[in-house]
Amino acid sequence: MLPTFETDRLILRPRAMKDIEDCLAMDRDPEVTKFIPGPWNDPEAHRLFLTGRITADFGAGLGYWSIFAKKNRQQFLGWVLLIPADAVGPEIEIGWRLNRTAWGKGFATEAARSVLTHAFATLRLEYVIADIAPGNVASIRVAQKLGLSARHETRYLDQPFASYQIDRAAFETNASAY
Repeated sequence: MLPTFETDRLILRPRAMKDIEDCLAMDRDPEVTKFIPGPWNDPEAHRLFLTGRITADFGAGLGYWSIFAKKNRQQFLGWVLLIPADAVGPEIEIGWRLNRTAWGKGFATEAARSVLTHAFATLRLEYVIADIAPGNVASIRVAQKLGLSARHETRYLDQPFASYQIDRAAFETNASAY
């Protein structure tokens, strides 16, 4: 079972099937999925993909967390993940997706910071990656705020992505600045 996290403004709880409609609605916004290839325009494939991701066992301490505002605990803001890269590994990746109404408020950084703390302090991972499409300036900025830096180019579903990385020592050094 994944832990639940609380930050100053957010509650992150393990994503569950009760979140599927909120996730489907978020992914139907073309601005939200603009930089992420996926089955977003095929309702059946999209639901099947999400069901698989929600019910998968990614390993101890790994998975997805749904993000909610503390001020409105019913308001689904998005999710953050810590799973094997592209769900197969071997590297462990962090990622985030938020509803457009939650953009520009620092929620992605705040949520991802909690999950990175879990990755390094609890799971004792050596490093974590984030693969981000080159044009996704907002996600690149979140990665930079978290202390991740670009390492190399990679591909996801035959599209170019930049692979960002942070190791435990760098995170622990940066953690004192939070």
